[in-house]
Amino acid sequence: MAVVDMPLEELKKYTGISPCPQGFNQFWNKEIASVLEIDANIELRKAQFQAPNVECFELTYTSAGGARIYAKLARPKNIDAPLPAVLEFHGYTSKSSDFSALLALAANGFVVAAMDCRGQGGKSQDIGGVSGNTLHGHIIRGLQDSPEKLLFKDVYLDCVKLANILMGFDWVNENAVATSGGSQGGALSIACAALEPKIKRCASVFPFLSDFKRIWELDIETAAYVELKEYFRHFDPTHKNEEEVFQRLGFIDIVNLAPRVKAEVLMLTTLRDNICPPSTQFAVYNNLKCKKDMIIYPDFAHENLPGSGDTIFDFFCKMA
Repeated sequence: MAVVDMPLEELKKYTGISPCPQGFNQFWNKEIASVLEIDANIELRKAQFQAPNVECFELTYTSAGGARIYAKLARPKNIDAPLPAVLEFHGYTSKSSDFSALLALAANGFVVAAMDCRGQGGKSQDIGGVSGNTLHGHIIRGLQDSPEKLLFKDVYLDCVKLANILMGFDWVNENAVATSGGSQGGALSIACAALEPKIKRCASVFPFLSDFKRIWELDIETAAYVELKEYFRHFDPTHKNEEEVFQRLGFIDIVNLAPRVKAEVLMLTTLRDNICPPSTQFAVYNNLKCKKDMIIYPDFAHENLPGSGDTIFDFFCKMA
C-alpha cells in the first residue's frame, strides 16, 4: 500500500487541520445572494464545431465583479423534455475541454457545460486590472486585502452562476444537475455543489484547494501550491501574520465547504499524489455529511486514472 503522507487507516479518520474562519457560512450566503442578483446578460451562440445529433454552443455570461465568463455547451438535438445536465470544470491554469470531449454525455441525453476559469488558460475574463489572463497566483490573489477580494471566491461564484443559468433553461431538468472535474476541477465540483444546494450529484477527482495548513506542513513545492511558499517569502518572511493568512484562506478551503454539500458525491482518490496529497483529499471526503462513496487508486499519483471516465459516466447516468 502506497504511503505519501499518512497510512490509509489514519487517512480514513483525518478531517484536516486548517481553520474555518468565524462567520464562514454567513459570508458565503451573502456572496451567493449577491452574485445571483447580477444580470447574467446571457449570450448563447452556435459554435463553429458541430456534430451529428448534438448541438454545440458558446455561452458567455456576466458574473461576480462584472466579469464575462465563457463556457462551452453541448446538448442533444430534438429535445422533447427537460434533460439532466453536467457542469464540467478544468484543472489549474488550463481551460475547458474540446467540444468533442463533451459529445459522449450530450449524445446520451445530457446537457453539458464546460466553464473556463477566469484568468487561466481559456476565454473567461479576469478583470483584476489587466487584459488577458494571469495564469498563476490565483490562490494568493486578494490575500492581502479581504476575503471578498480573494480571486477563488469569484471563481466559485462563477460556478454557482453557471449552475443557476443552466437550471433556468427550459430544456434542463433543474432537479438533475451534476458537477464534475479533477484537481482544480475536483475542487470546483465540490464548491459548486456546496454553494448551490440543488446540485444532485458531484464527481470529484483528487480535489485541489484543500486543507492549506496541511499543505504548508507537508512543505509542498509543486507547481500547484508553490505560490503559498512564495507568498510568505515575499510578503511575510518571518510568518508574523501566518495565523491571519490561513484564517483568510479558510474562506476558499474546500474542507470548510464540504459540510454544506447536499448532493451525492463520488470521489476518486490517489495515494501517491504529491500535488494534491492524499490527506488533503481525505479531509474533504471526511467532512462531507451527504451520501458519498470513495474509490481509491493505491498505486496512482496525479494522473489519468484507468476506468475513471466510465465510472463517472455511469454515476451520472443513474441520476434520478
